[in-house]
Amino acid sequence: QVQLVESGGGLVQAGGSLRLSCVVSGRTFSNYRMGWFRQAPGKEREFVATISWSGSSKYYADSVKGRFTISRDNAANTVYLQMNSLKPEDTAVYYCAGDNRPWRPITTMNGYDYWGQGTQVTVSS
Repeated sequence: QVQLVESGGGLVQAGGSLRLSCVVSGRTFSNYRMGWFRQAPGKEREFVATISWSGSSKYYADSVKGRFTISRDNAANTVYLQMNSLKPEDTAVYYCAGDNRPWRPITTMNGYDYWGQGTQVTVSS
């Protein structure tokens, strides 16, 4: 049983920063490609970023490129999302996702078998 638990969400002013964390338990984390998605009220869940098992390959949605950075610490079974220059439109529930299939920059939900419960990020203007 794989479990993903996100933390680090909160309320921040526009232009501020937050770092989200996702701790994975139950499997060999280092074999998993990981991703972050988000879902704003009334909208579909959308891709944010993904990272390969080694951390050497990363891929971002255009809307966050240059502002967000995904990283991982395999020794700590944790993946991170550093979010800088936050905008009100970044307000959403952020979800961590994982999968142990070979690395590709997967941007769709069906490319990930395991999901966390989400953490709320609210950016005020």
